[in-house]
Amino acid sequence: MRVRKERRARRFALVGAGVALAMLLSGHLRAQAPVVTPPAARDPHTAQPERPTVATHAGTVANGYLEFESGIEFDRGPGSARNTLGNTLVKLGIGTRTQLFAFASASMPDRADGGLGDASIGLKVRLADKHELLGDFAVQGGVKFPSGSVRRGTGTGTTDASVLLISSRDIGAVHVDLNVGYTARDGDGSQAPRGQWLWTASFGGAFSPTVGWTVEVYGYPGTGGAFRVAPSVWLLYGPTFTVRNWLVLDVGAITPVSAPQLHALYAGATYNVGRIF
Repeated sequence: MRVRKERRARRFALVGAGVALAMLLSGHLRAQAPVVTPPAARDPHTAQPERPTVATHAGTVANGYLEFESGIEFDRGPGSARNTLGNTLVKLGIGTRTQLFAFASASMPDRADGGLGDASIGLKVRLADKHELLGDFAVQGGVKFPSGSVRRGTGTGTTDASVLLISSRDIGAVHVDLNVGYTARDGDGSQAPRGQWLWTASFGGAFSPTVGWTVEVYGYPGTGGAFRVAPSVWLLYGPTFTVRNWLVLDVGAITPVSAPQLHALYAGATYNVGRIF
């Protein structure tokens, strides 16, 4: 019981540290750099895809607006290993700078039963726009629940707390998103690392008013413990298609740079429903 309480305390300490960091940075950044053309001034019904990249941008859905992002991914591992993943991200603007999100997934490994995966909830808070050093800057915190099945290969069996620092900016005609994040997990470390870092660098642009492109490099440093993970780097790339300002489609591929165990194809969509309150 004492061990459980200590683990729970560590999780909430991490989330609390993220909130405290957001509050401190918010006061500092606003004092250093007044808002210039905030993202909220854009058409609120325009979709803001975080798909298909691993990186998250610093933008938040407009207050009262609802947005869905859904996709499917086909993984090919070593030998004959295969897996099909489906996921949905729901985003709701609950203030001019705050976004509530919920994430759900499902997977169908070819050698297991498959089923629902782990689900998560969290908040993204935009702290600065057009900051001289950080560009558009946001902090995102979330908690993942062990709703998936370890036996079926759809979950880690752990409760996770994560904090993500997000910097976005435009460099000429190219949009850049940089993320650094950390995830802390409970459990004994046998199903997933107790702690894990993530870094991403995403780049995007437009071929035309309706066709765009995305390239991203992301990676996970190696971990120790019972569940050792080697360092890995991945490359993601593909086109995007703007059907309407509120509907964006994407397709593409993920290939390993220093992690030869996985290749993937993906497809999905981002749909801004509109104002619901």
